[in-house]
Amino acid sequence: MRVLTPTTLDEALEMLAGASTGWHGRLPTGCTSGGTQEPRSEPRRSELSPSGHVAPHAAPLIPIAGGTDLLVSWHQQPKDGMSLLDLSRLGSQLQPHRLTDTELELGALTTYWDVTSSPEVAAAFPLLVEAARLVGAVQIQMRGTWAGNIGNGSPAADGVPVLMAYDARVVLQSRAGQTEVPLDQYYTGYRQTVRRPDQLIVAIRVPRRPREREWFYKVGPRRAQAISKVAVAVVKDAAGWRVVASSVAPVVCRCRHFEQALADGRTFQTPAEIAQVLAADISPIDDIRSTARYRATVLSRLLYYWLQDRQAPQ
Repeated sequence: MRVLTPTTLDEALEMLAGASTGWHGRLPTGCTSGGTQEPRSEPRRSELSPSGHVAPHAAPLIPIAGGTDLLVSWHQQPKDGMSLLDLSRLGSQLQPHRLTDTELELGALTTYWDVTSSPEVAAAFPLLVEAARLVGAVQIQMRGTWAGNIGNGSPAADGVPVLMAYDARVVLQSRAGQTEVPLDQYYTGYRQTVRRPDQLIVAIRVPRRPREREWFYKVGPRRAQAISKVAVAVVKDAAGWRVVASSVAPVVCRCRHFEQALADGRTFQTPAEIAQVLAADISPIDDIRSTARYRATVLSRLLYYWLQDRQAPQ
């Protein structure tokens, strides 16, 4: 296993570009390469080609921030050939978050704790705080990042549903420049995304709009410190309805047929009627945490009783 530790964003992007093409240059000045015990100023001899350049590795270079997702499966992962890009020294460039009249920008190293401890962000985007407080223990909240939650690609992610419901965009950067991708178009399959190997998530941008409705609910074995069995976030603003569910498909997904039903003013007399619409949006499975039937049933009931309690316009 190797760990590369860039000291600037440019160095990180150069490393990603080199890894995606087979490492065509020496390590940038000031960066380090080594194992988990003691980073060093020079790569191991086994990592060098005969010309003295960093040798290509078959495994992709994996960016890590808080490392909380990586450590969950650490003992089950093969370490041979693993290559990590440690972003911890880029806090001055990637950690700050910025709230303006038009948007919230979360840097790639912005943690859940950064959001929950900001009264301004909490007032402007309350669902972010609700979701952040349900992500593991306080130690996880202080290390885990919003960008990492997106990058990990788990269909049970806690932060992604609220970000997607808020119509967030993922900012990707490479040496060729920046591009923005709507979060609801970021995933292409289970733990698969549109991010290229030479790109890095550098920020998340969330538009700041007046909202008529916003709601988030997570169902798990307990209220916190648990992986969700089902979670759902709902937002209605000038752009329309966004209903986002997790743990019911290979990716966190928008329930577009149900959104259209709400936009059309359809009324629902029972949870079963909602379940019929959701059947076109979700594809839950049986696993160690729950069953497909349970997930579909709970999601439809959550939405039904939320509509009843909130007296949402039909």
